[in-house]
Amino acid sequence: MTKVLVVGPSWVGDTVLAQPLFALLHQKHPQLALDVLAPGWTLPLLARMPEVRRAIANPYGHGELRLGERRRLGLTLAEERYDQAIVLPNSFKSALVPFFAGIPLRTGYLGELRWGLLNDARRLDKQALPLMVERFAALAGAAGEPLMRPLPAAHLEVAETKRLAVLRKFALEPRQPVVALCPGAEYGPAKRWPAQYFAELAQRLRSRGCEVWLIGSAKDAALGADIAALSNGSCANLCGNTTLDEAIDLLASAQLAVSNDSGLMHVAAALGKPLIALYGSSSPGFTPPLSASATILKLDLPCSPCFKRVCPLGHFNCMMQLVPDRVFAAVDFDKMRP
Repeated sequence: MTKVLVVGPSWVGDTVLAQPLFALLHQKHPQLALDVLAPGWTLPLLARMPEVRRAIANPYGHGELRLGERRRLGLTLAEERYDQAIVLPNSFKSALVPFFAGIPLRTGYLGELRWGLLNDARRLDKQALPLMVERFAALAGAAGEPLMRPLPAAHLEVAETKRLAVLRKFALEPRQPVVALCPGAEYGPAKRWPAQYFAELAQRLRSRGCEVWLIGSAKDAALGADIAALSNGSCANLCGNTTLDEAIDLLASAQLAVSNDSGLMHVAAALGKPLIALYGSSSPGFTPPLSASATILKLDLPCSPCFKRVCPLGHFNCMMQLVPDRVFAAVDFDKMRP
């Protein structure tokens, strides 16, 4: 048996983009035990990935060194006798635990001061690997080995009994096609389609006989409340009321998702849901949804993608000019069935 520890990303969407790497590792090692060290908020995703044997909570917050604690965790993980560690984040801190665990092969890209911590340090060719999912997946092979395309698909498992239990918990009994609107984007407001646009879209979807659910994290609660109020009651606001695990099951119950470039966008894609993905400050040339059922809407303005948290020019045209009419026109009602 081959045992591999992956140090996972800190973002929900990036965790979904790591799943093709997990699948490639299983192809390379038929008898593989794959564990993932990751932030606690990503564990519900990892629990739905059949490639992952065990998800281990990484208790360290952003910017926290906590060197002694990382050393103790590494010494604990040394008992597992992993054959390889693959470190996906580029920080110095993320490479410490595998080093302290004495894992003989420690793979990752060159980042901040990681010489020695990684003994299989790769130089990233951004032109050869333009997509984040490709950059992760390439670490499954040896240095210099070409990446085989197409990559394995991302896929999250859904238990039907659990999905129905979540619907009962929130008193949802959909009898019409459900559209899930995901208005949040944790990286920053430059990635968020305006609240009034989501509200207008909700009203138009409701007028066509759809149920509309707003889904988001606790950080999206105020935004969800604003959209619900602006939509004159056209949508059920679930933002801030669900765990990530429950949000996944709610997305699995929808017939369409409309989302900013966010973690939930990648979740919807991994669930195989028809998806309309809205891009402004970010780029589908770097983090596209991993789904053939996704429609990407973007304006290709000269100033975008800027990859900034807040519009540096102050006008936010990349999202303001992506009007609700265009998004509504992308909805394929013929393919939506409850």
